[in-house]
Amino acid sequence: MITYPDLLLRFGLNLGSMIVLLFCFYYPRYRHKETTIAAALFNIFAFAVLSVLSSVQFSIAAGFGLFAILALFTLRSEQIDKSDIAYFFGAISIAVITSVTGTNLTFVVLMLAVVLIAVYVIDHPRILRSASQMRVTLDYIPQNLLSEPQALHGELSQRLGVHVLSVRVRSVCYVTEVVEAEVDFRVQE
Repeated sequence: MITYPDLLLRFGLNLGSMIVLLFCFYYPRYRHKETTIAAALFNIFAFAVLSVLSSVQFSIAAGFGLFAILALFTLRSEQIDKSDIAYFFGAISIAVITSVTGTNLTFVVLMLAVVLIAVYVIDHPRILRSASQMRVTLDYIPQNLLSEPQALHGELSQRLGVHVLSVRVRSVCYVTEVVEAEVDFRVQE
């Protein structure tokens, strides 16, 4: 049975870790206000639901099933970037780590530290600073779009003034003659 001081301590750990993850790491790097707010609120909601479920007889499998359903429901509502999904999942994971009773608080703090340190190191701007990514929409369909990918690389490099590392064509619409692509690039020095 969880006590109120233990619940408040766990909520404080959850809130502090979520703030570091979203407001110290994610938002300054990506500036996606809506995703930041959604992930923060989802973290708090998930913590509350999991704390209630943790205080009653509830199997771990059912808890992970609920966790998966909630995550899929939220992430399927609109297309978001992979880094957004990772941070969103991180916010949910922090709620799960802190809300499950029966885990030693020292272990919880250790897991939170591991998660936050890993995010800090893996997504540090100095590690992958040389490459950037953006979505590009072309209002025409280049000739031999798929059979000659280097031609599209060269054209995008010239038009954007960057060195295109890779291009992933996401959709081609012959009705509106629109091509949507993701471009990985490096600023030319």
